[in-house]
Amino acid sequence: MKGFGTDEKALIRILSTKDPLQINTIRDAYSRLYRRDLVADIKSETSGWFETGLVALARGPLLNDVYLLREAMSGIGTKEKALNDVLLGRTNADMNAIKSEYHRVFHRRLEDDVRGDLSMKTERHFMIVLGAQRAEESAPVVKADVDRDANDLYRATEGKIGTDEMKVCSILSTRNDSQIRAIAYEYQQKFARNLEDVIRREFSGHMEDALLFQLRNAVDKYMHQATLLEDAMAGAGTKDYLLVSRVVRYHWDRNHMANVRGAYEKRYHRNLASRIKGETSGDYERLMLACIG
Repeated sequence: MKGFGTDEKALIRILSTKDPLQINTIRDAYSRLYRRDLVADIKSETSGWFETGLVALARGPLLNDVYLLREAMSGIGTKEKALNDVLLGRTNADMNAIKSEYHRVFHRRLEDDVRGDLSMKTERHFMIVLGAQRAEESAPVVKADVDRDANDLYRATEGKIGTDEMKVCSILSTRNDSQIRAIAYEYQQKFARNLEDVIRREFSGHMEDALLFQLRNAVDKYMHQATLLEDAMAGAGTKDYLLVSRVVRYHWDRNHMANVRGAYEKRYHRNLASRIKGETSGDYERLMLACIG
């Protein structure tokens, strides 16, 4: 980045291949050696979605998550999809780390900002999520509990007039992924209906999107993330903001990214790299391709 011009290829090569710990170490070493801020220097040397991607990488996953949340809630309206991406399906440890980092960086409570941006039952749903009361991933799947949850979901939706939204939100926000998978299977066996279809019929708007996100993330994480990548590219114009944040989020674990690529190919019968090439160009394209490996 020094002197005239920028070596974009070097920036891509260095930043797209590191794990979170290495990124933090590089950022600290850069600051120590040059008395400069790596993120600020990247911002002054690059532009557009290429800049957005490099900044997301240089911040590392936790810091980038809190900036995404702040941006999602700043200004007019809320970027609900960004809120879903960052907050839903996370472990309790992740959630507590996000809340604490958000407070450290912005001197504000994440719960207060989310409360100010969402309303009514969707706000209550996200308060449950932010409460970080999910069953730990190591918690067992107990048949009696799964039966009870499946029955409760039925009684809260198809089994009554009107919908008990908070009962559904509570179950999907406090069970771990294995438990949610078992509940979805049990529901299908018992009531001969797909839980996803039930949510679609009983809910709408942001709450529907959030519940479907929680369900799909638990049932098949890689396939869910493959569909989120396609969602960022489908239709007229690319939702670059989502494409960059999602590619960067999934790239931190190479094996994870390989599984997402495999799921994408299985679902859409095409290569993720060729799909991204069709939607991006220049250094932005090169950075996204480097991140997906």
